[in-house]
Amino acid sequence: MTKRPEAKGPSQRQQRVAELVRHALAEVLQRGDVHDPVLAGHVVTIPEVRMSPDLKLATAYIMPLGGKDEKAVLEALERNRKVLRTEVAHRLSNMKYAPDLRFRRDETFDEAARIDALLNSDKVRRDTTPAKDDTQED
Repeated sequence: MTKRPEAKGPSQRQQRVAELVRHALAEVLQRGDVHDPVLAGHVVTIPEVRMSPDLKLATAYIMPLGGKDEKAVLEALERNRKVLRTEVAHRLSNMKYAPDLRFRRDETFDEAARIDALLNSDKVRRDTTPAKDDTQED
């Protein structure tokens, strides 16, 4: 039986390219280089981009400012995926291939809200607040 290699995180190169793609996408969306009424009417944040190991696929995690019209914004980004890829390719001229783009909703805001709610729950507060018997005066 062969031993399976342990799962590793992204390489330094993947992280560097992902950050370049993130900046290029943000610049394209900020400047309004894509002519789409949905994208023109929303400010879109891109907190993270993840690259595949071969650097041919970039998954961009996006969130419209204020979380409004997420579905419409994702659909607009998918509609304009080829134009966005071309614009990113122009900005990353030192890469051999322009990565295909995939857009996903960023779930980290929801996860942060869930953790905040847990930390503020009565059960956690009860466990972290010192009891009156525990406080001793010297």
